[in-house]
Amino acid sequence: MDAGTKESVAKKEKFIVWVDDNYHYMDTDYRRKAGEYDTKEEAIEVCRKIVEAFFTGQEGGSAKDLYSAYTQYGEDPFIETGGFSAWYYAKELSKKLCQH
Repeated sequence: MDAGTKESVAKKEKFIVWVDDNYHYMDTDYRRKAGEYDTKEEAIEVCRKIVEAFFTGQEGGSAKDLYSAYTQYGEDPFIETGGFSAWYYAKELSKKLCQH
């Protein structure tokens, strides 16, 4: 087998998304796998959608209140190799949702 064939057979890196439960902070018994993705961009988009789902239907209160609720009760997705902070994204989303 030549070098080109070896490269095409080599396993392509996957970006694995895991989801923790903020209510059970640091308890890996509540961790679930949300999937494996071919690109980091796909994995980030999945993470964003998971965070955004928490804010669906959340009305009233301040950005600080929304963010606090998220960090207590929301899902905390992350990419196994890094590159996404759900808490940072939730903080920015909270501010955006509370702008008038």
